[in-house]
This record gives sequence, structure tokens and C-alpha cells, in this order.
Amino acid sequence: MLEVHQFPCLSDNYGYLLHDPDSEETVCIDTPDANEYLRQAGRKGWQITQIWNTHWHPDHAGGNEAIKAVTGCQITAPAGDAEKIEGADRLVEQGDIVAIGDWQAGVIDVGGHTLGHIAYHVAGATMAFVGDSLFALGCGRMFEGTAPQFWDSLKRLKALPPETMIYCAHEYTEANLRFALHADPDNAELAAYAKDIARWREAGLPTVPAKLGRELKTNPFLRADDPDMEARWGGGGDAVATFAALRAAKDNF
Repeated sequence: MLEVHQFPCLSDNYGYLLHDPDSEETVCIDTPDANEYLRQAGRKGWQITQIWNTHWHPDHAGGNEAIKAVTGCQITAPAGDAEKIEGADRLVEQGDIVAIGDWQAGVIDVGGHTLGHIAYHVAGATMAFVGDSLFALGCGRMFEGTAPQFWDSLKRLKALPPETMIYCAHEYTEANLRFALHADPDNAELAAYAKDIARWREAGLPTVPAKLGRELKTNPFLRADDPDMEARWGGGGDAVATFAALRAAKDNF
């Protein structure tokens, strides 16, 4: 099976090294901190062969060139953000396939946080690396996209198998939880999730990856098409309007 090595870097990012023991390939999922990625790969005895970028922001692609200079790895980047990512060897978009050894990952368009944001879905390993498009109990700020675009992106993630583990890029869950409880106060599943999050953080444990099935029941942004959420947030049966209202409220929460 594929191995995922998760580690904190910068102030609240998570770094991910995806390793295939059979081919001995190792992929950096984004590159927030080149030195830390190289150090962690060295500790594991893994040789970095690829970088898969989700979007152009410096805390996701800023370490590309430094890692490539040391390892000679191949950089795969989103075509929609290509002008802002230097050194890409391959540009990909919705429907393309990337691979680590014999494992394939489908590229999903999740634009909204940035216009070209993508996610990588390794169906055979029930995991998806989603960058800043989706978080445990949250989603990314809508810096470049529109509400219809971002909602379409979230619908593509919602359609993945519910057992999929969502590897997001930041430890934002406690802050997201505070807003989720405000946005959806009567959600019993969310109340149970809150207890787990408190226990994990008290023990110094990460809250990600998160299981998609649980997020579908508790993440207010993924529930923008739920009639109760539409009624509470004035969407009037319009999921896009509900999502936009939730995103605006979170921005000012």
C-alpha cells in the first residue's frame, strides 16, 4: 500500500510525502517548506521523485525549485495556475491522470480558492489531496473564483466515495468548528464531531485527514444544498446562494 508521511510545517501547514514502497517513488504534495520536506524525506530514507502542486500560493508551491535543484524531481502543476508556478514539467487539468509507481491519481478541478486549483484523487487508496479547496469543517477562502465555480468544485468532491480520506493542507479545524456550530447549531453529528476534535487537539493530535462521509454530514459548506441549511441561510432552494452566504459569513466571523 501507499504510505503517507504527514508532518507540520510553517505556522499551520501540513506537509505530505506520498511513498510507494514497490517503485520506491516519493511524491511531495505541495511544497510549503523545501528544507523541511528534504529533511523529512531524508529521515524516512525516501528519494523524492515528483512534486504534485494543487495551486500556486507560495505556501504550496514556494519550495518547488529548491527541492527540484536537490533531487531532480518532476513537477506537476495545475494548468489553470501555470503562469504563477515556475519550473513545472507537466501541466494537468480535470480528467488527467498522474501516477506514482502503479498507483494512479485522477486530477479534479476544484477551482474557487484560486482559479486553477486542483485536487489529486488516488481512488485505489481511498485518499484525496485537496490543498486549500476543502478543509475539515471548512473550505478555502474564495480569493479568485466565483460562488458558482466553487460550489461546482465542492460538488465534485462530494461525489467521491464517502470512505475517501481528505488530506487538506492546514490545521484550521478548531476555527472551522466554531463557525460550523454557529452555522448549523442543531446538527447532532456536528456536536459529536466537536467532542472528538477537542479530544484530539488536547492530546496534540492532528484533526486531518478527515473522512469525507463525516464531512458530508457536518461541514456547512458541503451542506449548502441541504434544505435546512438553505432555509437557515436564506438560499431559498438555491445551493449556490446558500454557499455564497456561508462563505461571506465565515469571512467575517
